[in-house]
Amino acid sequence: MRVWLYAILSLSILQPLSVIAESAKPQVLMETNQGAMIIELYPDKAPQTVANFLKYVNEGFYDGTIFHRVINNFMIQGGGFDETMTQKRGHAPIQNEADNGLRNKIGYIAMARTSDPHSASSQFFINVANNSTLDFREKTDRAYGYAVFGRVVDGMKTVNMIRNVPTTSRGGHQDVPVQPVIIQRVRQIK
Repeated sequence: MRVWLYAILSLSILQPLSVIAESAKPQVLMETNQGAMIIELYPDKAPQTVANFLKYVNEGFYDGTIFHRVINNFMIQGGGFDETMTQKRGHAPIQNEADNGLRNKIGYIAMARTSDPHSASSQFFINVANNSTLDFREKTDRAYGYAVFGRVVDGMKTVNMIRNVPTTSRGGHQDVPVQPVIIQRVRQIK
């Protein structure tokens, strides 16, 4: 009887701990000159993408980069250029994990890439609209989609401030903020 009671008590104590462990997702604090935001990451859905993003975060790669492409009713993109519109050299591209069930919805963060589905490296974007056209449909170049790997859980006010900044063309790029939107610091907080 005593062993059975101990087993029940042990399970009732351990079970909440496992639930807590499962719900503990990494978070990063992104501080910009427009305000801050906290982004929760989903390594259970996009393990390579989250590992890649955190590698850049922990190296300090994003510190001093800018949101270099802002389209008000679409997305805000950053993580690859400095204030002079000089592109930073990143690591090798990663495998596209867009087929993970996550969607490009308002507040969700995804990896930016070229027309090659597996070309994402450091650049990311935060959706400011529900962009279902960017979601995975099939494993073809045209329909692979963009890998969502997290979402803004605090700081959508900052995201909305950024999405509304005036933009221009500069250095051969369109939709560049007139005044730089600087990512001052990004660090893992959880």
